[in-house]
Amino acid sequence: MAELQRLQKLLAQKGVASRRQIERLIREGRVQLNGKQVVQMGVKIDPEQDWVQVDGRRIPLTAAPEDQSLPLMLNKPCGYLSTCQDPFHRSTVLDLLPATYRGQDQRLYPIGRLDRDSSGLLLLSNDGDLTLHLTHPRYHLPKTYLVEVQGQPSPHVLQQWKEGIDLDDSRTLPAEVTLQDPRSLPDSLLSSDRRNSASALTTWLRVVLHEGKKRQIRRVASRLGHPVLTLHRIAVGSLHLGDLQCGQCRLLLPTEVATLKHESQASYVS
Repeated sequence: MAELQRLQKLLAQKGVASRRQIERLIREGRVQLNGKQVVQMGVKIDPEQDWVQVDGRRIPLTAAPEDQSLPLMLNKPCGYLSTCQDPFHRSTVLDLLPATYRGQDQRLYPIGRLDRDSSGLLLLSNDGDLTLHLTHPRYHLPKTYLVEVQGQPSPHVLQQWKEGIDLDDSRTLPAEVTLQDPRSLPDSLLSSDRRNSASALTTWLRVVLHEGKKRQIRRVASRLGHPVLTLHRIAVGSLHLGDLQCGQCRLLLPTEVATLKHESQASYVS
């Protein structure tokens, strides 16, 4: 028998959600312990004997079964590679995951690209079907970014970005590009001093892409004369980071996975 642990604390450690979010899930009747709905806070459980479900998905409390789908959302910090391993032994996003998800038998891998110098929402999974829906070039699921660039792009430059420009041997798809008020940015991106002081040296933009060319935002911004200083992804489709802290991860709920697949299917271009 293992040491008893509080349900909210254990689920938070396993990356399901923050403790506050887990408490909300319990109040909404979405958490089950050994097949019965959890009705009170502070329940203690044995991770080796008890089993927990959230929205019908069984949560691995020790090691997950090899065939279990594990879709995770990570708030990636800068400085980590979006890969499973690196020949130069640099830090990868797998180093950020709870030990439960880091075992080789889990076969988790990043879905899509988020380069080392970028931060924000990164999905990881061992679900090939979900990966196909989110990475195949015929699916144009929107991805939303907050981007800080050097200087102040003119309306003409922003219009060029919106309409698409030539990169190498292809043209980028139209993008949604709007000015972002620095005062609305999260503290993790901008200190309060910088947020409240307007600067002509940099500009914050909100960029929505419908494709995934390698380092696309950085390459387009550089081509237009306004190199990227900060790049932070906040959403994939309707899935948002919310209050997930930098460096933390959580399991996606079944409803979130289903919504992503539905939105991806709706964005399919033959």
